Amino acid sequence: MLTSDYIVGLTDGEGSFCVYIRKPEKKTWHTRIECHYYIKLREDDRALLVKVKNFFGCGRIDFQKEYRENQRDNYRYQVSSLRELREIIIPFFKGSPLQSKRIKDFSLFCTIVELVVRKAHHTSAGLRRISQLKNRMH
Repeated sequence: MLTSDYIVGLTDGEGSFCVYIRKPEKKTWHTRIECHYYIKLREDDRALLVKVKNFFGCGRIDFQKEYRENQRDNYRYQVSSLRELREIIIPFFKGSPLQSKRIKDFSLFCTIVELVVRKAHHTSAGLRRISQLKNRMH
């Protein structure tokens, strides 16, 4: 069984809080904002990601083929559901704070998730605000 401290350390070292801004494919659609929490490890550490997934009780594990020379394929644990991010991931890291520079990204990530939940990206001012926050992340 993994501990909270272990999850924090693993995220500090191998984790990421990412936001992607996807332009609409049709003029009638709004810009889509994708928020993700990731931990990416080499393929031989997949079992550890399964433990992380079991710890949180949410998310998924995806295979990623590595095409660079001298690099190994990897797996990525990912949580992308706004509900799971708001109800599980964000409260966990607020209660068990990160110790590395990722704490800055986490803080910005939390603000962006709340803006997306409130559909701020459906307005030009809200989308601009999200973009500015995203640009301050890693």
